[in-house]
Amino acid sequence: MKRPNDKNWLDEALTKAIGSEETKPNFEKWKQEHPEAVEMLTSRAVRASFISKRPLNIRKIIMKNPITKLAVAAVVIIACVIGLTLWRGTQSGIALADVLARIEQVKAYRYKSSWKITIDDPNNLYNFEHRTTNLVSQEYGSKQNGEQHLDPNIVYTFDYYFLPQKKITLEISPKAKKCLLTELDDTQVERMRKQNENMDPRSQVKKFLEGKYESLGRSTINGIEVEGFQITHPTGGDEKMWVDVKTLLPVRYEFEVFDQVKKRHTRVVIDNCQWDVSVDAAEFEPVIPDDYIVVTDSKKPAPTEEDAMQGLKLYGGLSGRYPDTLYWTDIEGHVERIKENVKGLTEEKRTKRLKDIAERLHETRRFYYARAKEKGAEYYGKTVTPKDADKVLMRWKVSDNEYRVIYGDLHTETVTSEKLVELEAALPK
Repeated sequence: MKRPNDKNWLDEALTKAIGSEETKPNFEKWKQEHPEAVEMLTSRAVRASFISKRPLNIRKIIMKNPITKLAVAAVVIIACVIGLTLWRGTQSGIALADVLARIEQVKAYRYKSSWKITIDDPNNLYNFEHRTTNLVSQEYGSKQNGEQHLDPNIVYTFDYYFLPQKKITLEISPKAKKCLLTELDDTQVERMRKQNENMDPRSQVKKFLEGKYESLGRSTINGIEVEGFQITHPTGGDEKMWVDVKTLLPVRYEFEVFDQVKKRHTRVVIDNCQWDVSVDAAEFEPVIPDDYIVVTDSKKPAPTEEDAMQGLKLYGGLSGRYPDTLYWTDIEGHVERIKENVKGLTEEKRTKRLKDIAERLHETRRFYYARAKEKGAEYYGKTVTPKDADKVLMRWKVSDNEYRVIYGDLHTETVTSEKLVELEAALPK
């Protein structure tokens, strides 16, 4: 049953249910006077009608909750008239609010995730894949074992830990034999918690509850009976989620979208979810081999735009180009390539100069990735050089319709979203 547009629909429906104009209630006043009854009876009515799929036992409700006939009528109206609206129009037998409530009881869980981005433009072919196995604990933090495929010839493997009790993150790179240790303050710890929450399965359930979804019906995944849900976005892209009908816990999530303008296809999958797993503190104790170099990123002030440009300026001035990437594991390799450019210096001055460039590039990296996670930053050092005065080297979002741009010659400008589209369309292929 669809809810009418008339704002008085509930009062009218309630009057009809009671069956007498003389008892016509002021429903808003009643709700204000009996908030506990509304919350309790609504929850019971919805649960009975959507999960158990049994008719409401009004007599049982009255026997257990001796409140007025008005309260009972309110339950009937809420369950029958707006029950479907509460769950965004799905015909499902599973209420996603109950799924979220069940997830929030979980103390630890595992899952696998994959992100794959491909660009089909023959002039700008791109293939990126990021796969991780994740363990999350409310008590200890989280850890990932993963790999990134930048192209068929470049594979970056890593172990990543977020340890809120110790106020640190660790990223261990076996290939480079390096470990990046980042110290966090209380604000950064909370920010990291929120970032992690935005990427885990429970955030997907919240997203479905906030949007308009439809049921995909029942099916089976890996021998588990599931019910599927789907959101189709008006701007393009589909999100799907499947929930175990017995445990009310997610089994799989998919997101897929194709950007017609950039010819970019994005696919995200979260699966192999294991809930209520047993964990202990030892699983969150990183093992760093003795021959690994540990780089410490201490709690120093966040780098500024000027800090970011200093590293680019020093490197570009010596090499005539910018680093292809800003991955922390790549920076020493970038610096290694420009040793020949400072060979005229004494060994002491040469070492000091290269160390200074590496440290400043790390600040560039910190600046960029702080914005890459939250403000849609992009870096084009692979194709843009110091000679490309009018080409976008780095950009990030500063408002709903504005971006800050660092150009190839390191001058800066704030531009509109429309202007940025033009600028990026002119980038070298």
